[in-house]
Amino acid sequence: MPLDKELLDILACPKCKGDIILTKKGNGLICKACMLVYEVKDDIPIMLIEEAKKLDKLPDEAI
Repeated sequence: MPLDKELLDILACPKCKGDIILTKKGNGLICKACMLVYEVKDDIPIMLIEEAKKLDKLPDEAI
């Protein structure tokens, strides 16, 4: 089951409080401002800054 649209609308990056977008595969949430991706495990977003992965560049879906 993919993440609910309403949940995506209220979620924000915990580091900068900015907007996040869901990856095409639905396995992560990307913050463009921080260049971080927050993993989604079992349809639960892991919104911990220390668990986020740093991106070297934005994937095409985030541009």
